[in-house]
Amino acid sequence: MCGIIGYIGKQKAAPVILEGLKRLEYRGYDSAGVATLYDGHFDTAKKAGRVDGLIKATKAQKLPGTTGIGHTRWATHGGVTDTNAHPHISNDGKIALIHNGVIENYVGIKKFLTGKGYTFTSETDTEVLCNLIDYHYQKEPVTKEGSRFLEAVRKTLRHVEGTYGIAVMCADCPAEIVAARKGSPLILGVGDGEYMLASDVAAIISRTQNVVYLKDGEMVHMTAKNFTITTLEAEDVSPVIDTVSWNIEDAELNGYAHFMEKEIFEQPAALENTMRGRFSEDGSTAQFGGLNISAADFRQIDRFHFLACGSAWHACLVAEHLIERFARVPVEVDYASEFRYRNTPLDRSTLFFTVSQSGETIDTLAAMREAKRKGYKVLAINNVVGSTIAREADGGVYQHVGPEIGVASTKAFTSQLLLGAMLALYIGRMRDMSFSDGVDYVNALKSAPQLVRQVLEQAPKIREIAKRYAHYHDFLFLGRLSLFPVALEGALKLKEISYIHAEGYPAAEMKHGPIALISEQCPSLFLVPAGEMFNKVVSSMQEIKARKGKIIAVLSTGCELPAGLADDVIHIPECHEAVLPIIATVPVQLLSYYITVELGRDVDKPRNLAKSVTVE
Repeated sequence: MCGIIGYIGKQKAAPVILEGLKRLEYRGYDSAGVATLYDGHFDTAKKAGRVDGLIKATKAQKLPGTTGIGHTRWATHGGVTDTNAHPHISNDGKIALIHNGVIENYVGIKKFLTGKGYTFTSETDTEVLCNLIDYHYQKEPVTKEGSRFLEAVRKTLRHVEGTYGIAVMCADCPAEIVAARKGSPLILGVGDGEYMLASDVAAIISRTQNVVYLKDGEMVHMTAKNFTITTLEAEDVSPVIDTVSWNIEDAELNGYAHFMEKEIFEQPAALENTMRGRFSEDGSTAQFGGLNISAADFRQIDRFHFLACGSAWHACLVAEHLIERFARVPVEVDYASEFRYRNTPLDRSTLFFTVSQSGETIDTLAAMREAKRKGYKVLAINNVVGSTIAREADGGVYQHVGPEIGVASTKAFTSQLLLGAMLALYIGRMRDMSFSDGVDYVNALKSAPQLVRQVLEQAPKIREIAKRYAHYHDFLFLGRLSLFPVALEGALKLKEISYIHAEGYPAAEMKHGPIALISEQCPSLFLVPAGEMFNKVVSSMQEIKARKGKIIAVLSTGCELPAGLADDVIHIPECHEAVLPIIATVPVQLLSYYITVELGRDVDKPRNLAKSVTVE
């Protein structure tokens, strides 16, 4: 969940590392630190709080050295303090370590090391790991062949239980970094006369677009001149150098106040990129190049099972509705974090989908591995090329929306909605959907970007509405059928960036308990569609209004509410059922964003949250 960056080259390491840490801020963190190696000792700076505080500290210390590591920490073991921040240094000053993940058996290791005379100043599992590497380094014989440092790290990791992405320096090795991963992403950047290490491409994209995606169980040994990759069993690995398809400009604000704002307004282009090249020549169905499953095999599937977390889980709920509606195939949607611990009865003719923007979500990755272990084919929907889920899945679909920097998902979420709708079309046309219905469906999907642009034109109006609701402490989001997951997403957006308590419900469920919350101090946002659900939702709205609850209505154009029923109305274009969840999502994104701006919260770096959740 936190950020890692390392550097070996000709330039001073500290400025490169600090720039990388700034670019990793969006991942979520509570403290930051840097260590450089110079003249046989480590120069370190660590600060709780933002990277800007660390930058001030390093200017005062003027860290030398052309080899260094840096880290942004999201606390797991131990509170948010300077002492608990990374890097950690071993007792004798020989080893410096940064670490993402959780060492599950650190208590036993700490007890062992304490018996050997080691002492600890922090509350972290990382300091324990650092001293265990030092212990093996001191025991490792000095030989002419191989690296004593590398082998000490390798031996240590054989005793570790849990997840990790680590970068390690040794005071006796002036231009070396050893890194390894298990369950936490690491990327090697291959530059011009320099090598970098990062947990996220964003940290190094300003210096190189040539990267090697490390796999679980792999270690990289970097020097000033080259690098080698091996496994924990010391087997050589031939590296594959990939080229990142986006550049540094894609990760800049480009005139917007926040990345979330930028990414909301990028959604029309993101949807176009998601669709590009994915419709048949006759315009009646979708087509996907990377599913690695034949149409004949697809027709034999009796059930689809989706695994996801957070916003991606909400997108899967919409996919469930659309696939059952248009393809008439049963769909199950599971929280990935729960699936791996349940003994779920599964039909043999089930196809799994995992959905994760980053492709590194640890719960989703573990759930995917569990499904594969039981013999099921698993396809993936994700946005990051080269991610662990993308590599380990049997096939899948890339979203192609570019980097999403804001912690609160926006363009990645609506892209996932679109791909769910396209899957419903793809499967439906294999079953019993007619050619003409398929053409109508495709035309509706193609209209989505322009419909989103129409909603975005109402941003100034939505901002004014947001100002009127920014100081309430509770909020309800209500919808039905495919709009119920959008209500869940709207509530999540408001919670995670504004810190206002919000809940999403099916509109008809209000009278079964939650209506007790209704008062003048608890506004409700209703997603009001045209068609058969219109009168049903209006009835639920009247129940709220009868109890003096304030109402914001997101209303399809052409529908008319009874006079005085809604306090504020946001109109969205009337559209096809498959596109409706995408269009209805945009107003709730804007409302949450503008409420948060009005409250003066940190939109792109909300407290306690991380962009990519890589610890269980």
